[in-house]
Order: sequence, then C-alpha cells, then structure tokens
Amino acid sequence: MFTILHTHPDFLIINKHPNVSVHKDDGDTMLLQEVAMQSGDEKLYLIHRLDKMTSGILLLGRTAKAASELSQAFADRQVDKFYLAIGSKKPKKKQGLISGDMERSRRASWKLLNSQNNPAVTQFFSAAAEPGERLFLCKPHTGKTHQIRVALKSIGSAIVGDPIYNSASQADRGYLHAFALSFPFQNEIFRFVCDPRNDSKMGEKWNQETVSQGINDWLTPWDISWPKINK
Repeated sequence: MFTILHTHPDFLIINKHPNVSVHKDDGDTMLLQEVAMQSGDEKLYLIHRLDKMTSGILLLGRTAKAASELSQAFADRQVDKFYLAIGSKKPKKKQGLISGDMERSRRASWKLLNSQNNPAVTQFFSAAAEPGERLFLCKPHTGKTHQIRVALKSIGSAIVGDPIYNSASQADRGYLHAFALSFPFQNEIFRFVCDPRNDSKMGEKWNQETVSQGINDWLTPWDISWPKINK
C-alpha cells in the first residue's frame, strides 16, 4: 500500500502505491490507519490528497498543530508539487501552460473549459518516451480534482492506463506519479523526491530507457527554469 520515505517528529513522507485509495472506499482499508500502525502514531492527519490511480509522495501530519501549519502552506500556495506522467500520444505542444475552469462531465470525469473564472493551472515540460508516447513533468499551481489527468487529455496526450480519461489504453497502471514536493515548515524549506524507477510496484514503463533518461534530467525539478506565470 505504501512505503515510508522520511520520518520527521511532526510529519511523515510516504510513497503511496498506485491503485491505493487515500480514503476508505469499496471496502479498502483506510490508508492512514495502516501507516499509523507502522509508524507507531496514534493518529495521522491528511494534508493533501492523491487520486487512487496516482502513486508517489503524500505528506501526513503527526500532530494537529503541525497539520494545521502544513495545511495552511498548501492553502497559501507556498508548496511546489511536481508530477511525472506518461501520455499516450504526441501532445499538441511540447511545453507550456494549461489553464481553464473545470466542470463535471460524464460519470466520474471532469472536463477543461476555456473560461478562466477559477481556473486549474498546470505548467509542463515534456520529453521523449517510447514510440507513440510522451513523458511529462507537470507543476500544478492549483489543486483541482483530476487536474493533471484532464490537462494532459486537453492537449491530446491522455495518460497511459488512465481508466477514466484513456479507457482504451492497456497498461499495468495509470502512469501518474507525485514525483517531488517542496514546502515550508517552521522557517525551513523541506524538499523530497520519490523516484518511481526500479520499484516493480510503481510500474514497468518508468524503467524504459528513453523515459529513464528524461527522469534523470528532472531529478531536481525546483532548479528547472520554470517560466513565470501571473497568478
């Protein structure tokens, strides 16, 4: 279900495995309870969320006070999040900004609109992957449901293995991974990277030669020259 990556007196960093629900649904065991059993905490606090399909870095508070401070950092947009994804087709553009309001579509899906009233905002770079696919590094500036999944579909490169937005794609998982996280806490900046390679639970595609080379180039995503955007 998860791997504990870092233990701090006030928080935990875990790698949530793909197809594990953050919340209890469909009879799944509550993730936070499982982590607490391993970490020895009486209670853990969820600071942010990942889709069931999405693997990678999840920040958990160990005290109510720490959880409040960390949650406020997310609310104040002081947190930098970076995701890796593998898209199923060549995108309409290789890098840039995807911005638009989101509204519910059919069943469990969302769609991106042209309007900008309360937009989902995602920056991205892309690199070569296996033939017919593309590797993405995404930096979301907002935290909307399915934001990256909808954004990549909107530029013609829906995520490989995504059961909602690319249901025809056959893969061992949906290829979206919370890769890196940078956040302030008690006047210090904490940075973590969760490399999905060489871990069979994370999926085989991350280890493909072209994909792995792209990941190598992005191992310190906060050092990349991301274009300034007007927030």
